[in-house]
Amino acid sequence: MFLDFRFEMMQPTLETFAQHLDLSRDRLEALLSQSLTECLNSPELQQQLSSLDVSLLKQTLPIAGSVLAERLPPFYHWLQTELGVKRVPDSPEHTTKWVIGFVNNQESLSRLVELHRPVSRLAMERSVPSLVGMFEGVEDLQVRQEWQKAISALCLVLVVAAREVERCVSV
Repeated sequence: MFLDFRFEMMQPTLETFAQHLDLSRDRLEALLSQSLTECLNSPELQQQLSSLDVSLLKQTLPIAGSVLAERLPPFYHWLQTELGVKRVPDSPEHTTKWVIGFVNNQESLSRLVELHRPVSRLAMERSVPSLVGMFEGVEDLQVRQEWQKAISALCLVLVVAAREVERCVSV
């Protein structure tokens, strides 16, 4: 029964990754089962990150900032009340600054993982579709798709890290 529940919980996250990243479901499942180091060094993840249109992301940071400022407070509330995440940022500025820092090469994936270590695998996986979906209302298709791809790639790393922590705890 537990395995069925876990599989059901992962489907929306897997669908989100498949929709926004240029990776097959089989390849995504393989990446999700790897260690964090293997995933970070994988050609697939490196290709996803290098294919991001950083110029477009930088140009549209005000749009992303606006989306995050509006949609993160209810998301944080949902994380706390529905998923039991104890520590969430007290304002959307934290997440917005981090995303801007990453796009501007001022923040690392390692730091992102470190900041999210306390978040359980279940909470991490359940939150991905909502986080990526925040950009659905962006009218410009290219901008919307690029931000969804960027957030999906970052979330993929976080899910791999959360799964690795869960595997280590289980052993």
